[in-house]
Amino acid sequence: MPYERTGYAPWSLTREAGVQSATVDGTIQVPQYIQPVLSTGFIDETGNWKGTKSSDIDFTILGTELAVPNGQDILAPGGDTPFIDMTGFSNIFIAIKTTRSGNVDITSVMGPDTERFANLTPVNPASQLRGVGFSGQPEMRTLFNDDSEALTADVWNILYIGANTLADQKLLQFKITNNAGGDADIQFAFMRTI
Repeated sequence: MPYERTGYAPWSLTREAGVQSATVDGTIQVPQYIQPVLSTGFIDETGNWKGTKSSDIDFTILGTELAVPNGQDILAPGGDTPFIDMTGFSNIFIAIKTTRSGNVDITSVMGPDTERFANLTPVNPASQLRGVGFSGQPEMRTLFNDDSEALTADVWNILYIGANTLADQKLLQFKITNNAGGDADIQFAFMRTI
C-alpha cells in the first residue's frame, strides 16, 4: 500500500476539467500514514511564542496568617504572591491548614487593586467574582462561595474546584473567614490544573 496518493488540489478543478491556462499544478500529495505530533506551543497573532500550559506538579505553599480572630477575614494568597493567575488553567486545588477545627467561609474574590487584570487597572479589590458559570443558569452569580466548610485542625484540608468554575481568572484571591469560634493560625496553598 502506498504511503502517499495524488489528489486534486481544490483550487485547480478548472485545470483538471481541461482548461490549460491554469497557473498551478492540479495535484497535491496527500499523506496516507499516521505520524505522531508533539505540540509545545504556538505563535500568537502578534508573532510572540506562547508555550503550552501544563498542570502544576506541586502545591504552592504560602505564609501563615497568625491568630486570625473568630469572624475575621483573610485574603489568600497574600504577601509576595498577592494573587493566583489562572490564565490557561481550568481547575484548582486549594488547601487550608488551620490550628483550630471548625468552619470557614471561602469565597472567590478579585485580587488587589495594586495589580492589573490584563490591561485594566484599578480593579474592585476583594469583590466577589461573578459570571455566568457552567451550570446552565443564564444569569450572573457568584462563581464560588462555600459558606460553611468544616476544617480539621493541624492537617491540610484539600478542596477541589473544578468544572471550569474559575478558569482563566487572571487576578484570583480567596476570602477566607474564620468561623471556628476562636483565634486560629491559617495557612493557604494552591495547585492549578488544566
